[in-house]
Amino acid sequence: MDATQRKDYWRRNLRLMSVLLVIWALVSFGAGILFVEPLNSVEILGFPLGFWFAQQGSIVTFVVLIAVYVWRMDKLDAEFGIDEYEEEVHHS
Repeated sequence: MDATQRKDYWRRNLRLMSVLLVIWALVSFGAGILFVEPLNSVEILGFPLGFWFAQQGSIVTFVVLIAVYVWRMDKLDAEFGIDEYEEEVHHS
């Protein structure tokens, strides 16, 4: 991989991380703090939705975003011909 490809790979990785972190911030801060009162008017299983987001929603969202990151990075790695498993075998 040459320098231009490395820069493009890193730029796309940073863009993906930025988008995912913004989503997480919006869910955890927005739904759990800013919009908690309107969300609390909706109940799920007897719990106000705003309370659920503050307690569980941001954690669940973070776990889902980690899975999305892994999936997208596997696709990006394949696009750039990066195979981390092959590198582990050669370094062992």
